[in-house]
Amino acid sequence: MNRLIVPSLPLAISLALSLFIFTGCANQSGGTGGLASARVHTELAGLYYDRAQFGIALEEVGYALNSEPGYAPAYYMRGLIHMELHEDKDAEDDFKRSIRLDNADPKAHYNYGLFLCQRGKEKESVAQFMEAVKSPLYATPGLAYLNAGLCSKKAGNIKDTEEFLQKALRVQPELTQVQYALADFNFANANYVAAKKYFDNLSQKTDILTAEQLWLGVRINRKVGDHNSEASYSTQLRNRFPDARETQSLIHGE
Repeated sequence: MNRLIVPSLPLAISLALSLFIFTGCANQSGGTGGLASARVHTELAGLYYDRAQFGIALEEVGYALNSEPGYAPAYYMRGLIHMELHEDKDAEDDFKRSIRLDNADPKAHYNYGLFLCQRGKEKESVAQFMEAVKSPLYATPGLAYLNAGLCSKKAGNIKDTEEFLQKALRVQPELTQVQYALADFNFANANYVAAKKYFDNLSQKTDILTAEQLWLGVRINRKVGDHNSEASYSTQLRNRFPDARETQSLIHGE
């Protein structure tokens, strides 16, 4: 998930304190001080959200909206928190309100797209991801195309899946998630040579592979007859993830 990029906790707290001292009115609604306070509290909410401390994250969003009731990022941040808590109506209301307040914010569309895809509304989610990539200021268009591809795959739309994943690769070739998604997509469609190409790219760009990734590597190389690579990934999977579901699948010959 593409969550908010926030400062580390000490830096965020330092920034918040400096803003309160500098403005002298950061706790007031409206004005420059209110907007600065809203921004800091929303960033803190994002930090706590990343740590799964959702209660504290909600408190920080509350502080943000008390400072600036029309601060759009605070609403999609609260939407993400409600999404994690499976409070779907509240989440959707917040995502929609964020977009109404600032329709040009690509993060609002991106995060609403994630919500829609997770709730089985794949077609609507793709439309939101495409709204996100329209913005020339959006720093991670590859993630939007990647998720559009994954949601299209979830909906069974194979053609769109490949097109979106290839677009993600073109705009952000450094994204290892795209290499993995393309390896998995091609493996599922019995295009094993292409699957190996993308998986080898992933392996070269990633220092430590997950259990899920290693298991895919085992199966791809088994299909193409690369027994050395198959053995290497099998050994890594057994040694590093002895209790993982993928390791059990390997042991039982699935």
